[in-house]
Amino acid sequence: ARVARTRRPYLPSFRREMASIVNASSAASRVAAPSKATAASNMARASTFHGLRVHKASSVKASARSGAQVVKASADSDAATFGRRDIAKGALAGLSAAAIAAMPAGPAKAEEVSKFWEIVDLPLEPGVILLDIAFVPDDPKHGFLLGTRQTILETFDGGKTWDFKSIPAAFDEDVNYRFNSVSFNGKEGWIVGKPAILLHTTDGGDTWERVGLSPRLPGAPVLITATGRAGQAEMVTDEGAIYLTTDAARNWKAAVEETISATLNRTVSSGVQGASYYTGTLSTIARNNDGDYIGLSSRGNFYMTWSPGQAYWQPHNRSSGRRVQSMGWRPDGGIWELTRGGGIFFSNTDGLPEEDDDFSEGKIGSRGFGLLDLTAKPNGKQFWIVGGSGSVFYSNDAGKSWKRDRGTDNVAGNLYNVKFSSDDTGFILGNDGILLRYVGPK
Repeated sequence: ARVARTRRPYLPSFRREMASIVNASSAASRVAAPSKATAASNMARASTFHGLRVHKASSVKASARSGAQVVKASADSDAATFGRRDIAKGALAGLSAAAIAAMPAGPAKAEEVSKFWEIVDLPLEPGVILLDIAFVPDDPKHGFLLGTRQTILETFDGGKTWDFKSIPAAFDEDVNYRFNSVSFNGKEGWIVGKPAILLHTTDGGDTWERVGLSPRLPGAPVLITATGRAGQAEMVTDEGAIYLTTDAARNWKAAVEETISATLNRTVSSGVQGASYYTGTLSTIARNNDGDYIGLSSRGNFYMTWSPGQAYWQPHNRSSGRRVQSMGWRPDGGIWELTRGGGIFFSNTDGLPEEDDDFSEGKIGSRGFGLLDLTAKPNGKQFWIVGGSGSVFYSNDAGKSWKRDRGTDNVAGNLYNVKFSSDDTGFILGNDGILLRYVGPK
């Protein structure tokens, strides 16, 4: 059934709530939160595609990217259970500077596992889940790698070796931060995490400043994108709140007028199955080059979209009866879906489908392993998919046919995120500190 997009006036209480989140400052930090909720319009969004998966307390997925990038698999994915066990057996309290100093020292090295990928031996304790990676555009060999348990690693050789990055403002003995997303525009960079934390740099990551976020922020920050000129960024929470700043986080504006739960509970006649009285969050969020977002519900039974200028997220039914694990944008503007049991679907249009069933199923031969993320190289032709038990697949014809990279079958872990910053620079992120670096076909 086609989704009816009903729009009633937004809830006044949300505007009052957002207006009550004010900015404050001190010598040590600045509080960044929107002073009032106003719909953003006509803002330049010349940003690279940036997708990231939202993580609940028991979730283990992260995000991906490329010419059209992707977000990560949902908390309900088949492979997510492995991450939950990893977390359960290895949960740690917040790491202090002394604890970090006691970890394995020195840069990590790499070892080839297939004709396409080599595995990098990171100086991490078992159980760390890697969540995002980004490089400084002005210095392409200088990058940062994020993960759970307050993990921030740094490289100066394009990802061949990594070591810990000391950011005193990012560590707290009483809080075990999970760093979800990192993004750069020139030398300006941003990092967000959970519990709510925002870090900002203007010198390519040499030094980082902590920007305080109000505890009344709706949801946890899960995606940050450096956009346009210096000082501009977009921040998204797992409850669908989208905030824009043009002055380096001194002030923020809300781009949507209510959270996804408020929208769904107000439009109970939307026709979207599973949306009525919804109290969950978005398990995956992806952003394309035009600033459009797609978010998958935490149960994987419907998805929502938002475009600049819209006041509310728009709900949509899933295209398949199977639970959706992950969703994202293709380089041509279309949508891809990864479903439970290793299924893959592509929209039949180069934009947002008007009908819920306007998707076609692809043939990938996943052997039933959970597929968790998809991305495309910037050339838009070669696609990559990663998933549970070291599963890696690639397509040289934009997803029409697929081959399995058998060399990664021996990788003992689940792969949650694949990202390419250029045709020759790519990484796969997984649990237990697994990092694969693209070395190209041999």
